[in-house]
Parts: sequence; structure tokens; C-alpha cells
Amino acid sequence: MADKKPGRARSSPAFNAAERAAMKARAREMHDEQRGADGEAAVQAAIARMPEPDRTMSARLHEIIRAAAPGLAPKTWYGMPAYTNTDGKVVCFFRPASKFKDRYLTIGFNDSARLDDGAMWPTAFALTELKANEERRIRELVRKAVG
Repeated sequence: MADKKPGRARSSPAFNAAERAAMKARAREMHDEQRGADGEAAVQAAIARMPEPDRTMSARLHEIIRAAAPGLAPKTWYGMPAYTNTDGKVVCFFRPASKFKDRYLTIGFNDSARLDDGAMWPTAFALTELKANEERRIRELVRKAVG
């Protein structure tokens, strides 16, 4: 087995194209945040760029999250809609299925979310459709997340 030399290129890239695009989006977002960009407008623009059915589900998710936790501030995070607390920490986000060619949209919660339930609890949920039961559960999760 040959030793790898420092600085030598790998046979496969460390990040795929979608991951590199997400990192570039995050760098742009940080720059825009420093300039006082409007988070609501950024989220709306991100949703508008999504293909269907992600666009429709994402627009509805945005409405649900904003209504359930009006104190959270919308912004984009790695190109995805996200919602921050008053400390500027991302509490929840959602990743459209099309972002990484997944079969489902993901709604996730970061460690600043107050979802603790014993020694183990879920922090991400797969979503293939958004009906009344899912909307109710998301509202409950978001409300619990902000405490």
C-alpha cells in the first residue's frame, strides 16, 4: 500500500458539487448578514428558486414556522431556510429534497432547540407530504423548540 504524500490530490473530491455550493452559499450569507441583509427576503428568494414539490411544501413550512414562533428570525443557512433565536443561533431549518437529491424534505432542529426528552430525542424529520397532521406536529415541535 502506497503512502499518501501531503498535498497530494485525492482520487475523489472531498465534497460533491451540492456540498461545495452549500458552502459557497454560506460564505455569501455571512457576507450579506454583515451588511444587514433582509432575512425574510432571502428565505422567500430561496423558496422561489426551489423546484416543485419542494417549493409548495417549503412555502407552507415557512408560514407554519413563522406563525408558531413569531420571535424566530428567518434567514438562509447554507442556502436553506432557517430560523434563529434572539442570540442569532439557528433553532430550526428545512432542507428541500432537491438540495441533495434526497427522496424527502427534511425539517431539522439544532442544539439550541429545546426538544430535550430524556437521554435521546429526534432532531430531524423526513417529510414527503404536508397535510393537517404533519402541520400540527411541526407547529408543536417548533413551539417546544423555542420553549
